[in-house]
Formats: sequence, C-alpha cells, structure tokens
Amino acid sequence: MASDDYTDKAKQEDLKVLHGMGYAQELSRSMSKFSNFAISFSIICILSGGINSLGQATSGAGGAAIGIGWPVGVLLSGVFALCLAQISSAYPTAGGLYHWGSILGNRFTGWLSAWLNLLGLVTVLGAINVA
Repeated sequence: MASDDYTDKAKQEDLKVLHGMGYAQELSRSMSKFSNFAISFSIICILSGGINSLGQATSGAGGAAIGIGWPVGVLLSGVFALCLAQISSAYPTAGGLYHWGSILGNRFTGWLSAWLNLLGLVTVLGAINVA
C-alpha cells in the first residue's frame, strides 16, 4: 500500500487498535517500495551468501541434492515467511521473533526463539566466511 493510500481515517483506526492492545504509536509507518527492497536485499545478502554457498553445496551434496534441496528449502522458507507475516499483522510490535514467542507462548519460548535466531545468524556468517 502506497503512503498516499493511507488516509487519516485509516491512521485513526490503527491508533485505536494499537491502544486497545496496550501500545502507543511510536513508529512512523512510511517506507517506499525501494527502501523496503533495499533493506530486505541487504539482509539476505544474496551476493556474498547465496553465490558462495552454491559452490559449497555442489561439492558437498552434489547437483541432484541441490536440485531437490534448494526448491524444498525455498518452499519451506516461503511458508515460514507467510506465517511470520500473519503474526506480525496481528501483533505489530518491535522486538521480532522473541517478543512474539513470549506473547504467544511463554518466557521460555521467547528465550528459545532469541537463541535459535542467534545460532542461525552465527551459522550463516560462518558459512559465508568459509566460502
């Protein structure tokens, strides 16, 4: 949705929903499509991560395993992305996975989410550095 389509009435409705959930409006919700793409592209780091990991995967698993494994991985990642999009639309908070885990589960679920996320980030950085 473009920022021009976000009317004052819609802003007021969003404020009511946020206040009903116990949150105050603290974040400007305006971002261009290019800004969103630029942030997303820099986070996934396709040039340094994906291209370098292709060589590792080919030598480690072989072409057939990659031909099956990568599409399955993309499909599973897409399902996770859709699930997280649904959660973020219901709980528009800063803090990400660990905060959602705490809200939907308990403190341990939030703690576990944070540590597994950190483990994933460290693993990805290690794979990029090895390549």
